[in-house]
Parts: sequence; structure tokens; C-alpha cells
Amino acid sequence: MKCQYACQSTEHLASRRQFLQGLTAGSATLAAATGAGLGGVLTGTPAMADQLRSKQKRVLNIFLHGGVSQLESWDPKPGTDTGGPFRAIPTTVPGMHICELLPHTAKQMHHLSILRSLDTKNDDHGKGTEEMTTGHKRTPGTEYPHLGAITAKMLTPSDFALPGHILIRGAGPGGGRSAYLGPKYAGVTMNDGKPPQFTERPSALSPESDSRRNLLRSRFNDRFAGRRRTADTDAYTFSYDQAQDLLARREVFDVERESAEDRQRYGVSEFGQHCLMARRLLENDVPFVQVNHSNYDTHHENFDFHIEQLGEFDQPFAMLIDDLHQRGLLENTLVCVMSEFGRTPRINTRYGRDHWGKAWSIVLGGCGIQPGAIIGATNENGTAVADRPVDHGHVFHTILQAVGIDSTGEFDIAGRKYPIADPAKGAIDEILA
Repeated sequence: MKCQYACQSTEHLASRRQFLQGLTAGSATLAAATGAGLGGVLTGTPAMADQLRSKQKRVLNIFLHGGVSQLESWDPKPGTDTGGPFRAIPTTVPGMHICELLPHTAKQMHHLSILRSLDTKNDDHGKGTEEMTTGHKRTPGTEYPHLGAITAKMLTPSDFALPGHILIRGAGPGGGRSAYLGPKYAGVTMNDGKPPQFTERPSALSPESDSRRNLLRSRFNDRFAGRRRTADTDAYTFSYDQAQDLLARREVFDVERESAEDRQRYGVSEFGQHCLMARRLLENDVPFVQVNHSNYDTHHENFDFHIEQLGEFDQPFAMLIDDLHQRGLLENTLVCVMSEFGRTPRINTRYGRDHWGKAWSIVLGGCGIQPGAIIGATNENGTAVADRPVDHGHVFHTILQAVGIDSTGEFDIAGRKYPIADPAKGAIDEILA
């Protein structure tokens, strides 16, 4: 079953093919492997380098595009006039219940926490996606960097050969813009989970010829930079250098190199294989990975569609959390499961739920997060926040602070100051470890 969008928003009227073609051009300027973070500290003894690498912080963002229903996931209200047909089931955290559509995730909730009191006051797909991934309300004429761009700038070691900001797309929007941070930190897109384009050497070109060609290019670039160097020429040169690094590390993006057993464990679904790819990238210390899963825009047949969508989401996601824990990666990996908004508590005449930004939920876990916590609450039938209202700005501060970034600081871009996160908001302290 494939959900047909009912809201007819601009984001959904654009064809998937057109959207992917647009992103292909953007992915040519590959994400940077420079910025703040460990930098040259990794130049000590091999043992010291291994120890520092093991402490590399990362962010994994799972974005459920279209707006997952909080009532069919993290904040069930069975037996109420808005609750729908599904039961609430216990989790590995005493007193914490989630929807029965997530039985595998329920067994991993001792690693995760639920934030049940989001009030973002927004019911628009585009604005909601932008707000949740930038921490700012959309402002005409202003572009804010994606969470991945900020993470990449602040956490990528200076000698890191891979992109610091990777989007594993599948269906659903998600731009990965770097705004004033510059093209070095824009998201590298893996369309349908495939390796970035143009990272494989043409078969007709030998390694020796390629090396000579790049040496000549480097000499020309150095001569040009000596007289007319600009930020644009640096970014242009970097894109070529990054491509060379990716040629040497292309196997990192090849999920077929994982064992047949692991590929089978994660399942044949696109989302399952994308979760396995995310694990592979995180194991290789990529600072920011976003996996998209779509389509949760259930304006009709909400319950049938959530059976399908969460049925595809549940086991691979739970397996990814368990694998990160078993491999010692979860303590240094911040995990977030978010949408652009939730769904209306009231069920419409088409047995669907519409857009709802007034009272909904997300999940956080891993690095810097108190495990097994429930922050905030909605009222009896989920129509309003009853305790600890927060929004996208608070979430943004919380994610950054959990991985050790001072979200109250500023970027200095060519002498101009930009706040790292919305200065009018702050972190949700009680969910931070």
C-alpha cells in the first residue's frame, strides 16, 4: 500500500524524479571534512588516536516524513474518543507504554527517552521540516543551516576523509542545506541508499593516468590561488579533493560488503537496508547521518497506513539501536526520531488524521541523553500539551548540547556573527544526562 497525499501541498505536488534531480546537482559540492572538533589531536600515538576516535561524537537523525501519528507511536491514548483501535504495550522501562505497532522498539526503550510535549504551532510540511531540522522558524530572506551542517562543522576531525553530513534519502524531502556555513558542510545525498554519484573512477582511466591528471590540476590550482584565491575557489578545489578521498574510501558506502546475515536481519525493505547503511557510516565515524522514511501523511485510512509504515520501521530501527549498543557506539551517538509535526487527535471522515503541530512527540536517546525518561505530557485525549511545552528550538539546543556543542555560542563567518541555535530558546535540561 502506497499512501496518496491528500493535503496537496507544494512539497507533495513536485514529482519525486524532479526532486532527486535537483538534489543531484547539490550533492556535487561534497560535505566538508574540516571544522572544529578533534582536528589535529589525532596525531599522537596509535593507542591515543584509537582512544580519541572511540570518543568521536555522532548524530543519527531518523526523519519520518509526512508526520507520524503520536497516537499510533509514542503517546497512545487507548480507550479515549481520539485513541483509535490500537493498544498501548509496556516497554523495557517500567511505567512507559508505547503503541502496539512498535513491539520491537518497545524492547529497546531503556536506551531511549520520549519527549511528549512538542507544541510547534505549525501544520505545514515544508515549514515543519525546516523548523525541526534547523531549530528556527522560517524567515523570509533568511536561510539557516541544517542540523547536519552544524554537526559536521563542529564535530568533523580536520583530517577526516569522508563527508561529515550524509543524507540517506529514500522517498521524502530533506535538503541538508549549509546556508552561511558554506558548501563544504552541505549534505551529501545517497539517493535510494546508493553511494554518492561520480565517486567511481571510469574504467577507461588507469590509476596512474588519474594521478598524473590530478597532480597537474593541483599545480594549476596552486598557481591560480596565489593570485586570485577566494572562498568560492577554495570550495571548488575542495570538492575535487573530497572526491579523491571518496574514491579511496568508496567501499564505506557499499552495504553489500556487510555480511549476508546482517543484510537478512535488517530485512529487504528499503528502510531496513538504509538502517544498515547508517550503522556502517556511524562505525566509520561519520558525524551526522540522517535516514528518511516516508510516507506518514495519512489524511485517509490512517490506521491501515500506520500498520504498514510502522511495520516497516519497527524491527530495523530496534535492531539498529541494539547493534549500536552492542558495538559500543550508542554512548557516543545521539539518536533522534522526529517528524515535521504529528497528526490530529480527532479522526476525520476519511478515517484519517490531519496535520497537527500543537501536541506531539519525538524520541531521543544515546549520547548525552537520560535513558528511559518521559518528558512532558499531553492531556487525557491528546488534544493539548498538559506539562512542559517545548518546540523545535528547544529540541535543537538539546541535540547539540548532548553531543558537546555549545548551542549558545556563535559562528564567526567573515566577521559576521551567527548564533549556533535560536538564542531565544534553550536546552531541555531534564532530558540531558
